Amino acid sequence: MALRLGLAGLGLLALCLPAAAQVTPPSGPVLPLMVGQGGSGTSYSVPIQTLLFFTALSFLPAVLLLMTGFTRIVIVLSLLRQAMGTQAAPPNQVVVGLSLFLTFFVMSPTLDKVYEQAWAPYSANQIDFTEALQRGQVPMRAFMLKQTRQSDMELFAKLAKVDAKVKGEDMPFKVIVPAFVTSELKTAFQIGFLIFVPFLIIDMIVASVLMSLGMMMLSPVLVALPFKLMLFVLADGWNLLLGSLAASFAQ
Repeated sequence: MALRLGLAGLGLLALCLPAAAQVTPPSGPVLPLMVGQGGSGTSYSVPIQTLLFFTALSFLPAVLLLMTGFTRIVIVLSLLRQAMGTQAAPPNQVVVGLSLFLTFFVMSPTLDKVYEQAWAPYSANQIDFTEALQRGQVPMRAFMLKQTRQSDMELFAKLAKVDAKVKGEDMPFKVIVPAFVTSELKTAFQIGFLIFVPFLIIDMIVASVLMSLGMMMLSPVLVALPFKLMLFVLADGWNLLLGSLAASFAQ
């Protein structure tokens, strides 16, 4: 039965292809792709500009993840949840939301510079879009270079075959962005290791006590969880962790 349906579908497709090839193009007006082309560049029509704009919006998550401190913050908060043993508390929505707003807090000096140097003159028609992009990338470049390790920068510069004499200020973004992300991942896991240590000690103590008491059937994770929560609350853990994360991006 399935074979018959497949053969019937292929037959209908073969019949439709010639008919589709004979369809005449519409006689109505067609939206132009370009409305002008000169020495200063190409001017695209409004529908094409709208399409390009919404296409550029799809890259905003990548920009957020790869060019800001969001990666470090969300990884550290996720590792904290795993270290405490609370699989769903705080939930993913809270972790991502807190990471997002803490990223805005950390990036506010850089974003203020981008607004003052690029967006404000562009919105006032004092500069064109190309110059606005060139001005806006300067603060972002400075932020990423300050958080990037020299070894990571040298690695990707070597892979991209960039001259060793090129300074960080002149390094292309195809080198800076992966080097920055690699450094952020390394820093996040270093902070996560320091977070895991006290909670791991509590797990070891609880497991040793339960084993010495002969309570082999009682889960050490279940018993250690209240002690972890108590330690984190008494030490004002959220204040220390979020404050340390924000301070790690000192500019």
